[in-house]
Amino acid sequence: MAQEAPVTAFAQKHDLASGGRALSLHSLSGEEPLPPRLITGIAEFDSALGGGLVAGSVSLIGGDPGIGKSTLLLQVAGKLALSGRSVAYVSGEEAVAQIRLRAGRLGYAGAPVTLASATSVRDILTTFSSGLPLDKSSGSFGKGTAFPSGLSHPQAGAAPDLLVIDSIQTMHSDLIEGAPGTVSQVRASAQELIRFAKERGIALILVGHVTKDGSLAGPRVLEHMVDTVLAFEGERSHQYRILRSVKNRFGGTDEIGVFAMGAGGLEEVSNPSALFLTDRHGEAAAGTAVFPAMEGTRPVLVEIQALTLRLSSGATPRRAVVGWDASRLAMILAVLEARCGLSLSSAEVYLNVAGGYRLTDPAADLAVAAAIVSAFAERPLPAETVVFGEIALSGELRPVAHAALRLKEAAKLGFTRAIVPSAGAASFSGLSHAPAGAASSSGLSHPQAGAAADMRIEAHARLGQCVDQLLGRG
Repeated sequence: MAQEAPVTAFAQKHDLASGGRALSLHSLSGEEPLPPRLITGIAEFDSALGGGLVAGSVSLIGGDPGIGKSTLLLQVAGKLALSGRSVAYVSGEEAVAQIRLRAGRLGYAGAPVTLASATSVRDILTTFSSGLPLDKSSGSFGKGTAFPSGLSHPQAGAAPDLLVIDSIQTMHSDLIEGAPGTVSQVRASAQELIRFAKERGIALILVGHVTKDGSLAGPRVLEHMVDTVLAFEGERSHQYRILRSVKNRFGGTDEIGVFAMGAGGLEEVSNPSALFLTDRHGEAAAGTAVFPAMEGTRPVLVEIQALTLRLSSGATPRRAVVGWDASRLAMILAVLEARCGLSLSSAEVYLNVAGGYRLTDPAADLAVAAAIVSAFAERPLPAETVVFGEIALSGELRPVAHAALRLKEAAKLGFTRAIVPSAGAASFSGLSHAPAGAASSSGLSHPQAGAAADMRIEAHARLGQCVDQLLGRG
């Protein structure tokens, strides 16, 4: 008869099934109140977060160097501080004097924001655990500037409502070896800051660097540790910036914030389409098409520009794309030649999305094709027309998401005609439908259709039908 082996001290120490603290288990059922939010007063920033900052949440914002991350967060900190909240801004990249100079340019020199220049996580946590020491020579960003009436500096012993760390790659923890910015230091520093924010109910914002390909630098686990990941996108040579939510545990990831860089910092853009549309009141130009893109749940009208140049026989044509996928352009050109009879193999094709905008939406296929056909035939599209639809390799036009929202935004901006796939056109209740090549008709009308009720819809099942109409072929 087999005897059980005696339990040794080694086995007891390494047996994870005993010796721990029993957890308190809870039922999934039950109602939880929505977490309170800190409204910053910058509507586009609050919108990207799903309604504002949540106390005890940790947000990570990344973007290219010089895109405006520090500028945006300094504006957020100043705006929130002026509303009566306690805010602290810790920079590991700039001196306090530099931050004050930028705050003066942005118009927040009198905001009661506490500043510090530090890279030690231990020093930062010690400071905010024991209170916020205030430089006696300066009550705020500027020397001798008093706080606005009714506002006070964060009191000693009180953790701030908002803590900004710029940036996490410059922080270091003395608990482990390694230089700031290494994988181990970024992970350890972020873990300590996140734990502190959760315990004290502080809304923490971490600024993150990005790599050459635009992804966040450091360990991937950093994105899993935080509650919200924001991407600040745009070209430094262009005016607009888009704050996009990539991950959000307290809201959806289908909202964005749109800003424009101006002399006084980043300005909110309530109508983004105005940034990306050229003047449509003049004579229509060949090779342009207006596409209603979707940024989350917000439609944005952009202009797609195409130029074709016929080359002499034997020359190798060039294809250049700005703001769209080059491989998708090659597919559209192949479908136009194989399914629609257009000879584009010997023509150079240049495609540009106006305003520096970047498109990834497959619904732009039909607008790109329309712009190329217009440029190739030197026949401009009517100025009041928008185009959208996905193109299959068979030449079939496929329906796209949020078609009604796209049309409604186009109608608000004065567009009266839309070229769309027929597969989804039946769902546009309240809009005027016209078959391919038909004259404008009044169609059906319903009150719920709103501003888009008078828009004329031209639906096509295949790309060939759309090209025939654009070229005036029977």
